Amino acid sequence: MRHMLQRLLPDTMPVSPRERLRAALGALIGILATGLAGSLALRADASLPALIAPMGASAVLLFAVPSSPLAQPWSILCGNIVSALVGVTVALVVGDPFLASAVAISVAIAAMMTFRCLHPPSGAIALTAVLGGPAIHELGYGFVLWPVAGNSLALVVLALIFNNLTGRSYPHAVRLSTDHGTKDPAPLQRIGFTSADLDDVLKEYDEFLDIDRDDLETILRRTELRSYRRRAGYFDCASIMSRDVVAVAPDNTLKEAHDLMRAHHFKALPVTNDRAEVVGIVTQTDFLDKAHWVNGRPRIGFGQRLRLVLSGASAPNDTVKDIMTTPVKTVRPNTPVADAMIIFAEQGLHYLPVTRENNKLVGILSQSDVMVSMLADKAAA
Repeated sequence: MRHMLQRLLPDTMPVSPRERLRAALGALIGILATGLAGSLALRADASLPALIAPMGASAVLLFAVPSSPLAQPWSILCGNIVSALVGVTVALVVGDPFLASAVAISVAIAAMMTFRCLHPPSGAIALTAVLGGPAIHELGYGFVLWPVAGNSLALVVLALIFNNLTGRSYPHAVRLSTDHGTKDPAPLQRIGFTSADLDDVLKEYDEFLDIDRDDLETILRRTELRSYRRRAGYFDCASIMSRDVVAVAPDNTLKEAHDLMRAHHFKALPVTNDRAEVVGIVTQTDFLDKAHWVNGRPRIGFGQRLRLVLSGASAPNDTVKDIMTTPVKTVRPNTPVADAMIIFAEQGLHYLPVTRENNKLVGILSQSDVMVSMLADKAAA
C-alpha cells in the first residue's frame, strides 16, 4: 500500500518553507489587488464580474512557478484572450452546451499551441464563455475585454512587480554572461553536447515540456560540468593560487589603479579595505566600459556618473570605487580547483579572489592557473 501511495505522489523537487510562503503571499496579493482593481473600475456597471475564477489557476502559475513557460506574460495574456474569443464564438455557433464545451476547449488548445501561448487556466476561460450563464452570454465579445483581458493584465503586472521584488526573475529569461557576441560558442557549449544536439532530441521527443528550453540546456550543462569535476584529480585553490597579490583600495585614483595594472601586466586587481577584506574587483573591462579617457587619463564620464547617482552611491571622484565590480565572487583556499573551473565557465569570469572565512584576501586565482593545474594533473596521470 505504501509503495502504491508513493507512486501516486508526483516526484517534484523539494521547496523550502520560505519559497512556499513567498508563493502563497504573492497569490494573496495578486488576487486581492486584481479583485479590488476590478471593483473600482466597475463601480458604474455592477452587472460585470470584477474577478473570474480562472484567475486563481493563473495565480498558481504566476507566483508558484514563475519560471515555467506556461506562466510567462505572453502565455497568460495571449492564451486567455485567444481562448475567450474561441469560447464566445463557439457559444454563439453551437447550441448544445456539452458539445460547445468540448469544441471550445479543443479549438482553444490548438490555437494556443499554434500561437505558442499555452496556458492551462485559459481552458477554463473558454469553458466559462460557454457555461458562464446568461450574464456572461449577454456580454458577447465584450467578455474578452472585461473581465478576461482586464483581469489578466492586472495579474501579470502584479506578478511582474512581486516576483522581481522577491528575487524571482519575471518574465523569466536565462542570461548567458559568457556569450561574447561572436561566432564562437560560449565556453559551456564547447564541451559535451551541442545546442543543435539538444534541439534534435527535443524534436524527436515531440512533447511539450513544462520547462524553458534554455533552462533545460543550462541544467544539463551544469550536470555535465559536475561529472567532469567528479572524475578530475584533486587540487585545491591554495595549491595553485598567486599569493603575492597586488591590491588597491576603493579610494585609490583610477590613474593609480591603471598604472599598477600596466606595471605588473595584470588584467584585474582585487579591491580591499583597510582590514584587507575584499570589497570588489577592478578589471580591464571596468576601465573600458565605465571610465572615460581624457588626454590619456581615466575619468568618470557622464553616463557612469548618472548610473552612480541613480544607484544612490556616493558622489563620484574618479576613484576605484566608482568603477569596481561589487559584490565580487570569491573562493576559499580549500575550494577544489574543479569547483573554480565551474565558476569560471558558468559566470564568464577570468579572476577569482581567494579569501578566508573572514573575507580577508589571501590570494588570487586566474584561468591560467587552472589551465596549468589541469596540464599537471594530466601529466601525472
